[in-house]
Amino acid sequence: MEVAYEYTKRRSEFGRECKFSNGETQILGSILPTNAYDIDYIQRNPVSTLVDTTPNYSETEVNTERVVMKSTSMHHIEGGWPKDVDFTEQSDVKRFRKKVEKDDDFQYAMKSLVPRVQRCMKQNNTVNIYEEYFEGVEADHCAEPPFAKGLAVFRDPSKVNRTVTSVNWHPEGSSNGKIAVSYSVLTFQDERLGNPDMSASSYIWDITNSNKPVVELVPTSPLCCLRYNPKSSDTLVGGSYNGTISYYDLRKNPTGKCHPSDCSVVEKSHHDPVADIFWISSKTGHQCVSTSTDGQMLWWDTRKLEEPIDSLMLATDVKGGGGMTLGGSSLEYNIEAGPTKFLVGTEQGIVMSLNMRNKKTNNGITVFDTGPGKHLGPIFSIQRNPTHSKYFMTVGDWTARIWTEDLKTPIITTKYHKSYLTGGCWSPTRAGVFYVTRSDGVMDVWDISHTQNEVAYSHKVSDAALSSISIDGTTQGGGKLVAVGDANGTVSMLEVCDSLAVPQLNEKSAVNAMLERETKRERIFEVREREVKRAKAQEEERKRREEKEAEGESNDKDAEAMRQLEEEFFRLTKDDVVSN
Repeated sequence: MEVAYEYTKRRSEFGRECKFSNGETQILGSILPTNAYDIDYIQRNPVSTLVDTTPNYSETEVNTERVVMKSTSMHHIEGGWPKDVDFTEQSDVKRFRKKVEKDDDFQYAMKSLVPRVQRCMKQNNTVNIYEEYFEGVEADHCAEPPFAKGLAVFRDPSKVNRTVTSVNWHPEGSSNGKIAVSYSVLTFQDERLGNPDMSASSYIWDITNSNKPVVELVPTSPLCCLRYNPKSSDTLVGGSYNGTISYYDLRKNPTGKCHPSDCSVVEKSHHDPVADIFWISSKTGHQCVSTSTDGQMLWWDTRKLEEPIDSLMLATDVKGGGGMTLGGSSLEYNIEAGPTKFLVGTEQGIVMSLNMRNKKTNNGITVFDTGPGKHLGPIFSIQRNPTHSKYFMTVGDWTARIWTEDLKTPIITTKYHKSYLTGGCWSPTRAGVFYVTRSDGVMDVWDISHTQNEVAYSHKVSDAALSSISIDGTTQGGGKLVAVGDANGTVSMLEVCDSLAVPQLNEKSAVNAMLERETKRERIFEVREREVKRAKAQEEERKRREEKEAEGESNDKDAEAMRQLEEEFFRLTKDDVVSN
């Protein structure tokens, strides 16, 4: 068998290239002949010297013998019987055993062997050297330090930098491999709005190809929000900067440019940019709801977008007529919480809960804390917990707050971050993990099931301010793929570790118990606050009553003094008349 081996050597191992050139002769050293050299050395003529700088190599050939593998089997049968005894015959076996048991040597052998066997059996029963002590026991918290790695970067093809206003995963998640990204400039009177090179298009990207978008959505006005239809993944709905609603059907143009199939009328749409939009539960699967900073919530049927099918003003007291209108900055809809329930985050930092089932009776609007519990700025994100839909999170100013539908005040408030928060979302797989994005380009991950005081992990995503975040919550994604958009139009695809995505042992029940405990504590604080207010009011009423009683006593004393003076006056005047 011929064996060949090719020697290769890297260029970096050759050393520096030798460059030879002609030059003037220079004497570097000179040894003058002396008598001492003549005595110790003998001149040799001619002199030949061989210099070789090439390293020596050796070659060895080894031919090993081929090992032939084959499958064999072994058949075990009962042995130890004499030749004249057939162990398959029960009668021969019983006869042989009776013969052996009658022998005296057998009895002596059993007496000596039984104690040894008993001692070994007791030892085996005492300690099982093959026992798995921690088999089936999982750690309460993963010991792996949290981390995230970047997978891809999707850059806006527009010549003018635009902000990534929303990122929405395909309903099939990473198995389909597509994300819908909307781009717009939300700054009021920004110079870029008048630039003719600024594009109004939004794009659908394939997560396996970050070089070119798959579909270009061409709206009449830049999109501020964009969502897939969960019942029909070939249709999308988006809200534009001019307040209109656009409906897209990818079946008409699956690749290339896709223009809106239908668009709402400007006169009957929102008067401000559409803050958020959601598909809602309906028999036809064509209805959606949108909100805007103009203080309106509008319900639409994408089959007929000439006018909304229903509307509602976001006012604190619509029935009484004395409330103020709040501008919607974020929207949340989760069918698990109820097909008619909505959550709205406002520009004023106030949370509003809507139940359209009670719209005719009491307007169906519940306003949460408008005092110390509200945010100090607009609420950029509001989302229900995927596992416990009764609880929801809001992100605004420098904090993220967790609320419950049973109370009007937040039950958990994170510490103030170093920079302004711009968005956030819950982890779809872990009940106690949520993500927040900051204006300094950092993404923070909180794990409230482990600690509520410190951030579990911080990751520097971009030098620009982060604007939106979305996580693949499908079974294929497993909550590991995170898409983060920034103000320069770049979407960064990250993959988080198992400790941030894989559910821990009994995490759902532990998080639920923790949230219930915080709810109970907040309820106790509310009861205590009411008691303090009631005691204060009673004390003020008591002081007011005492003041009235003291004032009444002083009036009685004054009246008695006046009566005595009058009697004295009449007595004196009577005496004067009598004397005269």
